[in-house]
Amino acid sequence: MLYAELLGDFFRLTGELQRRSAAFLAHHFQVHPTHAAPPARSERFHPCFFRREPPGIALIFVPELLAVIALFLRVQPPQKRFPMPLDSLPDAVHFGNVHAHPNDQEASTGPRSFRFHAMQPWPTCSDYTGSVGMPTNRIKTRRRAARNAATRAPAAGGWRERKDGALRILEASALARIPWLIHGFSTRPGGVSDLAGEKVLNLGFARWDRKENVLENRRRFQSAIDARDMMLCGLSQIHSDVVHVFEARPAVPCRGDASATNRADLLLAVQTADCVPILFVDSKNRTVAAVHAGWRGTLGRIVTKTIGKMQMQFGTKPADLLAAIGPSIGGCCYEVGTEVAAEFRSQFPNASEWFDELRTGDEPNPLQWLNMSPPGHQPAPKNVLLDLRKANRAQLLEAGLLPQNISVSDLCTACRRDLLFSYRKDAGTTGRLMSVIGLRA
Repeated sequence: MLYAELLGDFFRLTGELQRRSAAFLAHHFQVHPTHAAPPARSERFHPCFFRREPPGIALIFVPELLAVIALFLRVQPPQKRFPMPLDSLPDAVHFGNVHAHPNDQEASTGPRSFRFHAMQPWPTCSDYTGSVGMPTNRIKTRRRAARNAATRAPAAGGWRERKDGALRILEASALARIPWLIHGFSTRPGGVSDLAGEKVLNLGFARWDRKENVLENRRRFQSAIDARDMMLCGLSQIHSDVVHVFEARPAVPCRGDASATNRADLLLAVQTADCVPILFVDSKNRTVAAVHAGWRGTLGRIVTKTIGKMQMQFGTKPADLLAAIGPSIGGCCYEVGTEVAAEFRSQFPNASEWFDELRTGDEPNPLQWLNMSPPGHQPAPKNVLLDLRKANRAQLLEAGLLPQNISVSDLCTACRRDLLFSYRKDAGTTGRLMSVIGLRA
């Protein structure tokens, strides 16, 4: 506040300086040298050295230079925003519109990117491991529009639904038009597994389910997509960027999160319950791939590495690829810690487009005294919402895929628990969806 008062006095002094006659400056620039010798070093920066007069006040031109700067500041105040709640943009000179509220964490009406909200510490869920947390009511309210979009019909937007009895299988329309291709994204209904009194199509081995039920569910699923005689090639998924190329039938499941092949008797598969399943097909070289992308795989650019493997092994060109991004948890529900946002920002220049508010937890709060909290006791930074589908689509475009060749499902696993499995929403006890792709014999 003292600085603001002194700054105001300086601007009043500026007005007085600006009203002085122009002859004042002309007087100081009259040169009457007595001889040609240059002034001594100690006299070179005194304003009166031209007239060989004793120095008066040193740096007399500095206030006049600052007066010019101050004039521009008054005409166009600086537009830098403060990382604090303000009723409006602060004036460049006086901080008259800074108001402390009883709870200034929620009182801001400024842009959301500069708001700090107090909330309780949130356990971070790493894909399908660790503790599970549910989104807060505030985030639900703020993302209501996104959730409404995520509850649209499964077949909307370039997707269609195939029914086989009680089974409901999703297909990308662009991939379904290829006669020699088999693919499908499983859903929740139509199985024999018992989950909380409901019969579900669980396609992953879990402690709560019997192995016989899972095998029967897989048999029904393969029969529904007309892939009874094909070998189901799953992976031991570890949330990595490891890509396998199958040139023969694998004897045991491989550890990794992506696979590719050009064999006609293999059905590549990935399992998900919130993460992003992505299927590739090269229509010219008759090559397919399946990718499981959680936030770790997305951070490791697993889709880009899968395309690179297909280029090296099969001569695939990215412009010839078709990609289908299946149902996964959406940007309306996928909450991650600020440390995850910091990792994405360090790897991707456009990471801010994938988060609702890109915060890393290191943002300063210089007016912590407004909260009556001692230094070092700031509230834990709230989590952020990450859109994994948007992040993977951006990586596909950077790899060279054409926008019209990428199909993205807008179904959110956390919003559509009637149709899909969600590890987070179901607090860990849930089934597994399966996304498969293969070549017809």
